[in-house]
Amino acid sequence: MKLLRRHPWLLTLLILAGLIALWHFLTVAPAPAAAAVDDEYARLAGAAAQAQPAAALPTPAQVWVRSVDLLTHAFDERGTNDVGIGWHLWYSIKRVLSGYGLALAVALPLGFLLGMSPLMQRALNPFIQVLKPVSPMAWMPLALYTLKDSGASAIFIIFICALWPMLINTAFGVAGVRRDWLNVAKVLDLPLGQRILHIIFPAAVPMILTGMRISIGIAWFVIVAAEMVAGQSGIGYFIWNEWNNLQIASMITAIILIGMVGLLLDAILAQLGQRLSFRE
Repeated sequence: MKLLRRHPWLLTLLILAGLIALWHFLTVAPAPAAAAVDDEYARLAGAAAQAQPAAALPTPAQVWVRSVDLLTHAFDERGTNDVGIGWHLWYSIKRVLSGYGLALAVALPLGFLLGMSPLMQRALNPFIQVLKPVSPMAWMPLALYTLKDSGASAIFIIFICALWPMLINTAFGVAGVRRDWLNVAKVLDLPLGQRILHIIFPAAVPMILTGMRISIGIAWFVIVAAEMVAGQSGIGYFIWNEWNNLQIASMITAIILIGMVGLLLDAILAQLGQRLSFRE
């Protein structure tokens, strides 16, 4: 137990090994007799629904072999719509960063305005509360009709879903800056710019970064849904295309890559937060 306490990643590896062993056991066990195919599922899967065995999930070894094959040819280009999984992942990352950057450019100044001005906070709060609960995918048809471009529509969906956590956390962080610190700034007669740069922003950084980390997570899983609906490229399009071909091992590989990229983006923001935060 002492070893596990000192090295908790060992426990993580043990849990991972246990999950893979359970996965292997469930997928190599004898398949039960085929059950009647649900009508909704048959419409989605088409003719392949009837031919599919009852235990359809591939084993971990099959997924590993398929993953190695996909990653070996990750940046191959065999045609306009036939490119490696690395290109699809790159298209999705570009869309996420574009929408996320736009949301950041709007949320930060607007959040400072709301946090520093109770009047503006009360005036804009009804709009925020009405728009915030709307599902990002509900905007998709309107975006497609207005923008006439699936890529731009996906970026807009990322923008609209990433905006609210950053905006609300920034406003909350700015409004929560200690009155003592603001009073000292008044006594020193600091200009507004210096007050924001040297007092309000450093104090609000933890809340701002929390909003940014929530937003990047939301943006990353929304892009998959958006590309499934309207994309001609991207990791969501790749998963939907592989589903149509019933390439389950490819889908699992893409899901694992999505999780790893999300983990990497969150770790980058966590490191940024540690660098910008200060200790009292």
